[in-house]
Amino acid sequence: MGEIIPLLDLKRQHSPIIKDIQSAIAKVIDSGRYVLGSQVREFEDEFADYCGARYCASVGNGTDALEIALRSLGVGSGDIVATVANAGMYSTSAINLVGATPLYIDVDSASMLMDTTDLQNKISAGIKAVIVTHLYGRMADMKVVKALAQRSGVPVIEDCAQAHGASLEGKKAGTWGDIGCFSFYPTKNLGALGDGGAIITNDEDLHEAVCQLRQYGWSSKYHSVRINGRNSRMDEIQAAVLRVKLPFLDQWNYERLSIAKYYSDELSACKIIVPDLNDTTYVAHLYVIRTSWRNNLRDFLRGKGIQTDIHYPVPDYRQVCMHKKVGRLNLSVTEECCDEVLTLPCFSGFSCREASIVIENTRQFISCCRE
Repeated sequence: MGEIIPLLDLKRQHSPIIKDIQSAIAKVIDSGRYVLGSQVREFEDEFADYCGARYCASVGNGTDALEIALRSLGVGSGDIVATVANAGMYSTSAINLVGATPLYIDVDSASMLMDTTDLQNKISAGIKAVIVTHLYGRMADMKVVKALAQRSGVPVIEDCAQAHGASLEGKKAGTWGDIGCFSFYPTKNLGALGDGGAIITNDEDLHEAVCQLRQYGWSSKYHSVRINGRNSRMDEIQAAVLRVKLPFLDQWNYERLSIAKYYSDELSACKIIVPDLNDTTYVAHLYVIRTSWRNNLRDFLRGKGIQTDIHYPVPDYRQVCMHKKVGRLNLSVTEECCDEVLTLPCFSGFSCREASIVIENTRQFISCCRE
């Protein structure tokens, strides 16, 4: 096999700033302070400012962020949390961890995001919170979600793990709801060199609760006031790396979006569904197409040295671990999406030449299928 077209190559993003990253890491090592020090505090301030939020608390990872956000809102055993089932079990895992039960909302066929009509039909069913996922770098319809939630007195958690820098009407992802949760897993639009997460909010009381819950429930050292406190802290090295990378986030998003636009322009005439790039909230975390020939296309591209992935193949309610908890469900659009989605390479540093190879081979496959 000849050239391999990677799904993702983080070395390309890091190469131009590697000396700055190495210098930031060296400063942390020299400081002797490795957890909840000045790098964490300064990153929290900088990320809150970037997002347009009053407060930011860093945590160990994105799933911890969702779990702690739920606990800060008082969600616990026996409660019901509305969420979607096409986003890889992340919100479902957090809901399970607090002892609550997910109520799955179907998704909109065009955007693959939470269907606000289905949410409207279900939100009165004793729901304790809504987790709305901004999937693939595209924001959900937060104006409608927020209005429905406020009407029912239900708090909203935004899962922004795939939407760093996305905005709707000038408001960044994470600032529309009561709480915004982020992951800084290395593959994200803003990624660390390991795990990391953050929770943003404009509510002082929620911020205080989050800060207590992330560290044993402490109100002050060795004095616990919250029963469900845990150990979920971002280390100083990850915070230092993220501080180096944050100023480049908008440029990297622009590069992702340029590749996505090239794909959509060239593939829109094919018999596949491509992302709608008229959506100004899109930051192209993943470029995901839909086709009933998904598996065959993936095999074909693999044979040409082009890496792809499926985000995500199994609805949460069809996972083995969820069978007894939620019973038999069938959300028609969610099912279709999970059967048809395919992720093509799209990342900062990906070249137009490589994108052209992906386009050429995708077109070739579609042409053969039509014949």
